[in-house]
Amino acid sequence: MTFLVFTFLLAFLPAQFANSRLLPKAASNPVFGPRQVYGLLKGSVTVKCFYPPTSVNRHDRKYWCKESSRGCMTIVSTSGYVAPGYQGRASIIDYPQAENFKINISDLTEADAGTYQCGVGINGRGLSHKVSLDVSEGPHLPEGAELFYVELHSSLTMSCSFGVDTVSMRKFLCKIRKSGCQNIIDSYGNIDEEYKGRALLSSESTPGSFSIVITQIDWEDSGLYLCGVGVYGEKGETKELDVHVYEHTKVPQGKPSIIAVKESSATFECRYDPVKRSSVKYWCKWREKGCGKIIDNSGFVFPTYEGRVTMFDNPANNTITIIMNQLSDKDKGYYWCMSNDEKEQQSSTELKIIDGEPGLKGRTQVEAQVGSRVDLTCSYPCKYYSYEKYWCRWNNTGCTPVFASDQGHLGSDVTCDTANKTVTFSIKSATKEDEGWYWCGVKRQGRFGETMAVFLTVVEGKSDDHSLELLNLDSPSHAEPPSHPKPGLVPQGRAYDGPGVPRAAGSESSDQSHGPNALALGLSVAGAVLLVLVTAFAVFKYRQLKRFDLVSVGSYRTNISMSDLEGMKGYGASNNACVKESEETQMGGDEFVTIEATPESAAEIKKAKRSSKEDADLAYSTFLLTSSSIVQGGSGGDGAAPDVPPPTWDGQI
Repeated sequence: MTFLVFTFLLAFLPAQFANSRLLPKAASNPVFGPRQVYGLLKGSVTVKCFYPPTSVNRHDRKYWCKESSRGCMTIVSTSGYVAPGYQGRASIIDYPQAENFKINISDLTEADAGTYQCGVGINGRGLSHKVSLDVSEGPHLPEGAELFYVELHSSLTMSCSFGVDTVSMRKFLCKIRKSGCQNIIDSYGNIDEEYKGRALLSSESTPGSFSIVITQIDWEDSGLYLCGVGVYGEKGETKELDVHVYEHTKVPQGKPSIIAVKESSATFECRYDPVKRSSVKYWCKWREKGCGKIIDNSGFVFPTYEGRVTMFDNPANNTITIIMNQLSDKDKGYYWCMSNDEKEQQSSTELKIIDGEPGLKGRTQVEAQVGSRVDLTCSYPCKYYSYEKYWCRWNNTGCTPVFASDQGHLGSDVTCDTANKTVTFSIKSATKEDEGWYWCGVKRQGRFGETMAVFLTVVEGKSDDHSLELLNLDSPSHAEPPSHPKPGLVPQGRAYDGPGVPRAAGSESSDQSHGPNALALGLSVAGAVLLVLVTAFAVFKYRQLKRFDLVSVGSYRTNISMSDLEGMKGYGASNNACVKESEETQMGGDEFVTIEATPESAAEIKKAKRSSKEDADLAYSTFLLTSSSIVQGGSGGDGAAPDVPPPTWDGQI
């Protein structure tokens, strides 16, 4: 019953889960060597065996033994032992730096044929590999398989050569299966689905020679392969290749695939051997018939990728970082890190493009005039708040970052505004040499992140006539107010007509240039008007105090000025200039006293009235003349005060 339950669970176990735990037979035994070797009678044979590069394995005992019914009897070992009958014709040499050891047997006899083991440590402890030795009279020996001991997740390069006569023939690599030889890749563009993007076949300089590169080596890649020309099993030639995969736990692994947002950027890392840093390293895009070079560390950049891709060398962690921005759907595919001599350092990464919103935003094209100030601005989201922000100017040899901190300037040209989440690169006075690509980017813990590219175009300055036209106040465009960016919009790059002065419509330039003069003029006019009003009021009050008439109402005597009488008159329904000959004054209750005005007193009242009105007319005329002259003198002819008709007074003499 327990067996049935276990079988049932295995049936539903995910394939990926099983593959990650059930390693191939080749991977379960870390010592590796040839499966079959051939030798001639009285000749010699050399066997090379590989072992994992650990400190224990480098110093441990290596041995060569022959299997028999009693076990595996040691023939020779690195501890100095040599079995009887093999003294003088069997030897073993360890090469710790190369992670292998070699066994040589000379003066072969038919008794030497059989099954052997090369191993590390003590016989029969598991760290060994079986080798079959065949001894024949000859004259020809079959060619043994070429061995490849490959690290997990690294790359494998295999070279095959079949002569000048095979130049026009089909080249191929296939893997030996029980049912035949499965095609992996050929020169006609056919490639197995499992190897798409990570296998590449290319011709070499020697006619009839070609090489095959496989990256991201996995356990399943172990086994026997055939490289050849023509058609397998029908015509042509083949060569046997024996591949063994081992694991080194200290090897840092790169990402097999990267997902990036359209119109954003992607960052790739290529690892290399620090001992061979002088070699040429390049980055290419995989195709079925080759790998098109995009950029290398000598300054080459493919023309269609100018301004889009750059390479950073990171000696501290022995990597090269490649950044590509302005991504589109056509950038999908496989990209390879290549080197001219580091075969196992080559790697491939798949780039996938999805729809989404880029993190860094801003104008991708900015135009400026020669001599003007330029601000290139990009905004960043909250997730990049703690990242380092930088701008750099792109060229084919790299893009040297100029960083800015959240506290302000770190460089003379880059600032970071954390309130608005923007990073600005400023050029005080643009020249034609400043034209080109500029990148805004982020970096965290030594790793480069997202970037945004901006192309700056610098043109010659505008003519003087155009500048004068901008200052023309009569232009209809000056009536429009200067535009302001709406809140929430992405900050844009900005060009300036002069140091610190942004380009704007003519009205904005005019308002900025005449603002201080208009303010001074307004204050002057207001002060003058106030002074005239105060003077007129003082004169008017002074004349009032000098003109009081003594009016008798019965036994009651009081002083009433002419202005008070005029004020009383203003409350009446009539606006006549004449004064009644009699007035009624309420004395209390229903009693009224009638006051008869004599002709002399009436004449004096009219005289006082005329004198008071003349004073008022004189003060008002003085105010109008003074205000008009001040306004005309202050404007300098640019504008005129509105025409005001002279006041008309009823009863004016």
